[in-house]
Amino acid sequence: MKIKNLLVLLILACLMSCARPVADFAIQGEDRTAPSEIEFVNESKEAEEYEWDFGDGTKSKEMSPSHRYRSSGNYTVILRAKKGSKHRDKKQQIVIDAPEECLVEIETPFGIMVAVLSEDTPLHRDNFSKLAEEKYFDGLLFHRVIDGFMVQGGDPQSKKAKPGQALGNGGPGYQIPAEIKESNLVHVKGALAAARMGDQMNPMKESSGSQFYIVHGKPLDENIINRIEAQKDIHYTQEQRATYKNVGGAPFLDNEYTVFGQVISGLEVIDKIVAVKKDGRDRPEKDISMKIRMIK
Repeated sequence: MKIKNLLVLLILACLMSCARPVADFAIQGEDRTAPSEIEFVNESKEAEEYEWDFGDGTKSKEMSPSHRYRSSGNYTVILRAKKGSKHRDKKQQIVIDAPEECLVEIETPFGIMVAVLSEDTPLHRDNFSKLAEEKYFDGLLFHRVIDGFMVQGGDPQSKKAKPGQALGNGGPGYQIPAEIKESNLVHVKGALAAARMGDQMNPMKESSGSQFYIVHGKPLDENIINRIEAQKDIHYTQEQRATYKNVGGAPFLDNEYTVFGQVISGLEVIDKIVAVKKDGRDRPEKDISMKIRMIK
């Protein structure tokens, strides 16, 4: 009897060790509009290792990974569950919808910012989109960083610039007509705006073809907001006033530079950038490079 029970146990153990793994997973999250962070829940059985292919050229060996889809599309996700030399695959389609707004992703060593480009400034929107599509910005630096003010980049001369090299005069060889009056955006924290030469050389306030800045700013007293509003003949909305008071910005730049976008996620990245050590020209001592992609 004992021998029979032992044989049964040995047979069961053999069957379990010889069993092929079962690959299965579930997809969590209902918001599948680019950019979209998707979580995959591994429901496989009898597996020892996992290989994920997210369908956009990226892979993972985590058990239950999350993945960021930057672009819309129809993707085939494949999970391979492995046990020794045996494996099984599970495939599932996932559809990522295109955003309704014109979105851009700004990648830095401190994280990713996502900004929406304004429909009210089509010249700046289309130019920025074109340069991003051409990968013009990739590898350029945030060459001017001032805490409580802004972070500036987009100078093509900053790519592979030597330490201490003066930057800020480069561009693609053209300027963009100002769209200041057309924009309903102001210089609140996270505002994406075009840099330009000063009024003496540039009375029409035309924008640099590639250099831009993102506002950091600081919270402002209501009396300061009132004074700037009167001086510049601006009528801020209640939402804009509240943002200047509670979140911060640089309203003294309003009506002077074209604001053509707004960071909608990743504001903390600006805080991290402005906190770095800078030299006498406000250039970070350690290079802060960027990559910019359109989100479609």
